[in-house]
Amino acid sequence: MPRFVPFARPLRRLRASACAAALALMLGATPAWAQGSGERLERGNGPEPSTLDAHRCQEVACGNVLRDLYEGLVTEDAHGRLIPGIARRWSVSDDGRTWTFELRGGLRWSNGAPLNAHDVVASFRRAFTPMTAAPFAELFDALRNAQAVQAGRVPPDALGVHAPDARTVVFELTRAAPLPALLTLPIAFPVYLPAVREHGAQHTQPGRLVSNGAYRLEAWTPQANLVVARNPHFHDAANVAIDRVRFHVTEDAAAELHRFAAGDLHLTETVPPQPLASLRARFGSQLRISPYLGAFWLGFNLTRAPFESSGCAGGRDSNAHGVDDTTSGPAAVDRKRPRGSGEADAPDAQRAGVDLLSIDAPTCFDRAHALRRALSLAIDRELLVKAVTGFGEAPAYGIVPPGIAGYVPASTPWAAWPQQQREAHARELLHAAGVSPHHPLEIELRYNTSTPHRRLALAVAAMWRQALPGVRVRLRNEEWKVFVGNRKQRVITQVFRGGWIADVPDARNFLAAFGSDGALNWTGYDDAGVRTRLARADAAASEAARNAWLRAAETRLLAHDAVIPLYFYASKHLVHPSVRGFEANALDRHASRWMSFAGPVR
Repeated sequence: MPRFVPFARPLRRLRASACAAALALMLGATPAWAQGSGERLERGNGPEPSTLDAHRCQEVACGNVLRDLYEGLVTEDAHGRLIPGIARRWSVSDDGRTWTFELRGGLRWSNGAPLNAHDVVASFRRAFTPMTAAPFAELFDALRNAQAVQAGRVPPDALGVHAPDARTVVFELTRAAPLPALLTLPIAFPVYLPAVREHGAQHTQPGRLVSNGAYRLEAWTPQANLVVARNPHFHDAANVAIDRVRFHVTEDAAAELHRFAAGDLHLTETVPPQPLASLRARFGSQLRISPYLGAFWLGFNLTRAPFESSGCAGGRDSNAHGVDDTTSGPAAVDRKRPRGSGEADAPDAQRAGVDLLSIDAPTCFDRAHALRRALSLAIDRELLVKAVTGFGEAPAYGIVPPGIAGYVPASTPWAAWPQQQREAHARELLHAAGVSPHHPLEIELRYNTSTPHRRLALAVAAMWRQALPGVRVRLRNEEWKVFVGNRKQRVITQVFRGGWIADVPDARNFLAAFGSDGALNWTGYDDAGVRTRLARADAAASEAARNAWLRAAETRLLAHDAVIPLYFYASKHLVHPSVRGFEANALDRHASRWMSFAGPVR
């Protein structure tokens, strides 16, 4: 799941207010959050949420808010463990394809109206209709008819979910899948359809949004903050300690830190790149850093020049769209290319006798792939995580991060090379591709507005310019909604900020987008081999075989250089000492219902 976006106020004004607040603290004044009459948690949230329509949410910012507003059949505790949500219990058939959920009694929406199993089913059907265009619908591809409903080929009532009575919801799958974990995602939250019918897209506004979670929407000031208040109709309202939560838009991580230091925030969404030792000295135990199932990479637009492979007439891999050689099984390292084999007009490469792409010694040269590989090789990941990110991130040479039970991540074949060797090989590739200071390669690196992303983009551009003569880089930053739209459309993008935050702790969650032409396939990667490997993983008879096929898919994807893996995430937050219940977890999800304040209300 993607992160980050813009801030509400000009930075100059923000710094002035932060300095004023800091001065007030030194003079003995009370911080703003301590002056209210009730308990209100002040949370930095990074972006302006793109939507509060649960079925259309596609980034962490809206997910954070929606997890306070809604609850699905299954939810998570503060440690990230699966626990009952609006379902009190569930069971699964022996073949793993039929799941039955029994709802709690007395469930109500935030307006007091009763909530039953038929509401849950109707909400699921709305989520998968073509009109909703839910970006995460493809994660439910195991749900019977989910893809056909979303494509409009069958009606919504053909979806594999039904309610035999008011307290029971039954799901029918076409293969085994981690359904309880998937049901914690916003797309699986029940949405109050009478408000949708009455208000349309405006049903997400204060006074109109009806939810079923621990909190209800009270106010929303665009580009500033969003306030939720405790929902008295929530089934566990008696155990929700904090009365209100205000989510602040905090695009600028450095400004967010200043606000925390000034007493304006109890909790930050992230921490800006600064020397870790100085941050620890300044904030001590308030700085929380922990492992996080997320991967940061740069993507290539594989549907446009200069990174689209153009095909190779008569080459060994000329039918990469439809031919898949998987006879050697998942343990084999298959290194064919996406979208055909490329161009046959690189005499320099062939005269040199160098297998520049290390993919089965191809009979022709793929210039676009050479460019992609060269740009990937030229980035010093160890230096990035040490000097640019610096919060315990690990250099990445694969798509799937470590830490997923039973899965051994794949990596690029050159991961063990020293950086000097990588850069030398990158220059060979560029030379063979005809790139030089006299015939430069001009590329645009696009990212969404944020301080960490800007620092990283500047560092990557500097590495390319230094290691690769003839490469010219333009940086372009965009507000989150604009960036997301451009990335999805694959029209004007060349190289762009990408990555994935785990929705569920499963390797397939990181790979699935590359196996379809859905809304999440931002690169336009198109390879029959990866699709076949994912399908064989889905049909595997054991978890070990499934993971082996998933690793084979990741290996093939890496061999094609569709993306440039940079690093695996570590979560990083500043948490005020008065806040209790903020617990580290691998998915970095922190619902406000689990938090409380120590001592008297401030």
